[in-house]
Amino acid sequence: MKVLISTDTVGGVLTYTAELAAALAAQGDEVVVATMGPRLRPEQRELLPPKVHESGCRLEWMDDPWEDVAAAGRWLLALEEAERPDLVHLCSFSHAALPFRAPKLVVAHSCVLSWWRAVHGTEAPPSWDRYREETGAGLAAADTVIAPTQSILRELERDHDLPAGRTAVIHNGTPMPTGRKYPYTEGNRPVAGEKEALILGSGRFWDPAKNLAALDAAAAGLQWPVVVAGDLQGGEPPRHATSAGVLEPAQLAELRRRASIYAAPALYEPFGLGILEAAAERCALVLGDIPSLRELWSDAAIFVDPRDPEALREALAGLASDRWLRSALADRAQRRAASYSIDRAAHAYHRLYECLAATAEVAA
Repeated sequence: MKVLISTDTVGGVLTYTAELAAALAAQGDEVVVATMGPRLRPEQRELLPPKVHESGCRLEWMDDPWEDVAAAGRWLLALEEAERPDLVHLCSFSHAALPFRAPKLVVAHSCVLSWWRAVHGTEAPPSWDRYREETGAGLAAADTVIAPTQSILRELERDHDLPAGRTAVIHNGTPMPTGRKYPYTEGNRPVAGEKEALILGSGRFWDPAKNLAALDAAAAGLQWPVVVAGDLQGGEPPRHATSAGVLEPAQLAELRRRASIYAAPALYEPFGLGILEAAAERCALVLGDIPSLRELWSDAAIFVDPRDPEALREALAGLASDRWLRSALADRAQRRAASYSIDRAAHAYHRLYECLAATAEVAA
């Protein structure tokens, strides 16, 4: 099948798109990618399939984006006319209301309304009413709405009228590393290829939902170093952790391979691709105790109140001092990660594409 996937270039959605596109192509599908948001950096472009179109348009969750959203909609319709895909796979909610020729599905990677509730503890203010209306219209018009967890699907159902009987959960996935094991030595003295006495966090430092400020606060007094990788966007750097800044994918992958512990004290996380990537590299996980992460990682992680930096510090210190617990949790995390493979996700999407295309043919 030929699929047009729209994506954005901010955060994990682009990684999701790149890995899904590669897995779809490996099973014989043709993927065309259309990007919105900041222009691709060279290292990002290398991860995507050969046929990529860039718009540079602002995203629907950004401030005052609607002229750009409308322009992106016209651009996507023109791309569909030129490319003639069998299916349109959207990362933006509002564009699902457009009159595409092909069936259209929309994937809920995040939503401002549930983000706001999780971060601020209240409903989004009236300044987000336009977003509520535009995204709600798109979701109602989609042929199928996909969420990466049951938790985020429930949040969407709370805020929007979703198409009855046309929703599903497809977990995100990642390629699994092969043939790597990391035995621990006495006292955790690292040797070549082994895990190190290192705690890693990653994500957008400026996004309060990622809650990396709590990890920075928890780093004070820990014997192990804490490294935070991600975009500061001009804000204050961490005071107790070490900022690695924005890393190329290979550099971040190397940090995951070295780190013994991965910490993600998130307040809101519809899936958490960075967590999955760390688990695949056999990091022991310390996660925010929120429904989506409980759903995915249940007994394969330590969960803490994300609003309690002291509890986070205690969990990290205890795990750093207990190599047997650390090893057991790392094993559990890696086994759980194997169940969220990118190949499994690609097969699920391909079956859905076939079903939607067949239904459209019958309707025609």
